[in-house]
Amino acid sequence: MTTISLPPDQRARLGRHLRRAGRREIGGILMGEQLEHDRFRVVEFTVDETSGTAAHFVRSPEHHRAALDAFFRRTGADYRRFNYLGEWHSHPSFSVLPSPEDVASMVDLVTGERDITFAALLIVRLRYSIRIEAGCQIFARPGVVGPVTLVC
Repeated sequence: MTTISLPPDQRARLGRHLRRAGRREIGGILMGEQLEHDRFRVVEFTVDETSGTAAHFVRSPEHHRAALDAFFRRTGADYRRFNYLGEWHSHPSFSVLPSPEDVASMVDLVTGERDITFAALLIVRLRYSIRIEAGCQIFARPGVVGPVTLVC
């Protein structure tokens, strides 16, 4: 089973963005470090706080591509260790389970023409203004969905 850890500094930063967004969905991309075969750590994430509504989020690729390129420069382009890990977004008014639209989007991502063989989808929401509730799944070719153990 795949394990992804969300370190305390990343969790705190995520909480700040969720509080600021309130009832609006926000999201971005996850950049990670591979620690072992199926064990990853979130190193950075981007945030698109402008394109979400109360029930929908679609990220802007341009902003996130620049952040990913900068991440690769900072990590010495060591793609085997540091790479794109997946997507994240909030569901402030819904469960942290992916919607049918979320699943279709992720399956398209990993089965499409891009060279992405797997991607995580992290869905989060803030509970009682302080606690982050999260759910995560892995999507891989050929459209396989699998559970993730999320370590917070």
